[in-house]
Parts: sequence; structure tokens; C-alpha cells
Amino acid sequence: MEFFRFLLTKKFLRHLGLAAAIALILLLGTLLWLKIYTHHGKTIMVPDLTGLTMDEVGDVTSSRRLRFEVVDSVFSTEMPRGTVIKQNPNASSRVKKNRKIFLTMNAVNPEMVSMPQLIGLSFRQARLALQNAGLIQGTIQYRPDFAKNNVLQQMHSGTVINEGTIITKGAVIDLVLGMGLSSKTTRVPDLVGRGLEEASGIISDYYLNLGAITYDKSLEEAKDSSGAFIWRQYPDFDEFKRLNMGMEMDIWLTLDSTLLPLPDSTFNGDNTERMND
Repeated sequence: MEFFRFLLTKKFLRHLGLAAAIALILLLGTLLWLKIYTHHGKTIMVPDLTGLTMDEVGDVTSSRRLRFEVVDSVFSTEMPRGTVIKQNPNASSRVKKNRKIFLTMNAVNPEMVSMPQLIGLSFRQARLALQNAGLIQGTIQYRPDFAKNNVLQQMHSGTVINEGTIITKGAVIDLVLGMGLSSKTTRVPDLVGRGLEEASGIISDYYLNLGAITYDKSLEEAKDSSGAFIWRQYPDFDEFKRLNMGMEMDIWLTLDSTLLPLPDSTFNGDNTERMND
């Protein structure tokens, strides 16, 4: 009972009021200090740094009491070299004083990569290989071939590009894919006596594909094989025989002219007629 009577005395109530006043003053003081320390309500609009050089970025950020840091560098042909292509936070965002702006710069020199081997891969595998190499898939063309949706050729700027060729990262690679064997047919060309380069063109003109190439001993021992010619082909030439477009032709090369058939059996048939629609 004495304790409860004490709680009602003026002395206790006076001290209780004093303690509450001190607590209130401390709370208000703390809130005021936090407002001043954090600059509550005072923000800076982030400027657009895209397209600026490092020196220009330094001038703009220092004048607005901001900081910046380069966190990445990529190469793009769409922006001038050595300029900002991306920033975080974005332009027009509201931030506190001394906030750091993270920048991605456009590299001065393009990054180079090695061209992967895509021939023989499925389209899905080739697309993944291009992505992993930092290259871009371009146009897709189709031609008759038994390997449906497999890569037959890899092209850059209209020419074939070989595996291991050093190329600019981000370059566009066009693909030639097999469309499966066509229902249309074509004649069997007569390749005997032709050189490899000429025969390759003829095979392509007939909508066929070059298959296995076999070299005989005369080529293995020769220092220069530029004069080699075809002495055998498969399928054999037959002016009445037809093949499905996209099939392969195997050839045998030699420097030995004695392997050629008799002159009257060479180049029979008209090589200018390609296919029967």
C-alpha cells in the first residue's frame, strides 16, 4: 500500500514528468540529427551520362556532388568509342549527395574472338556456340541436303569463314542449313577429267553436294597437286539416271592420265541441263 501511495505523491509525479520531457527532447533531437545527416528530402537528379567521355563524366558528376565508377567495358558500333553506353542509376533518377554512379564504357578497341566450328552441328547447337563465342546469328539459308537442319556452311560478310579465324566479337555469322533431300531430281553430272574446283562448281549447279574425296598415290608423292583431275566418280555418270537433289557425289583424284577412260567415252551428255522440274 505504501508503494501505491508513493506513486500518487507530487514528488513522484514531478520526477515522472521531468523524465518524460527529457525523453521527448532526446527523441526530437535524434530525429533532427538523422534528418540533417541523411539530407532527408534533399535529392539530386542523376544526369544523363550516355555518350560522354571519362573527362566529361568527371566534370558533370563533380559539379553535382556525385561520384562515378566504371564497372564494365564492352564494344558497340552504335556508340562512339571510349564513351558511356550504360549507367546505373538511370538518368533522371533521384539520389542523395555523394551517390556513386556505375558506368559501362564502350571499349576503344573491339574485342576479338576465334571463330568456332559450326559445320556438322544442329541449328540449336550452332546457335548456342555462337552465343558462347560472343557472335551474332545472322540470316539462314537452306539448300537440299540429307542432314536436315544441320549447318553446311558458316558465312561472314558473304564469304565462308573457317574455324579458328580471328573475328570481331559481335560479328554477324550467316548459316547455310540442310533442308533434307528434295523430292525433285537432277541429272548425274559427268565429272571425269575435271579438276576439283571445276567439279565442285558443277556439283553445286546440279543441286548436289560434294561427298568424300579420295586421292591416289600419284598425288601423295607429287609436290604440286594443282593439276589433279577426277578419274572416278560415284554415282557413275549415266545420262538417263537421276538423283534426288541434295545427295552427295564421291570423287577420286589422280595425276595419272592412264586412269582416264577412252576419249570417246568422256564428257558424254549435256552438262548444261541441270534438273527436271
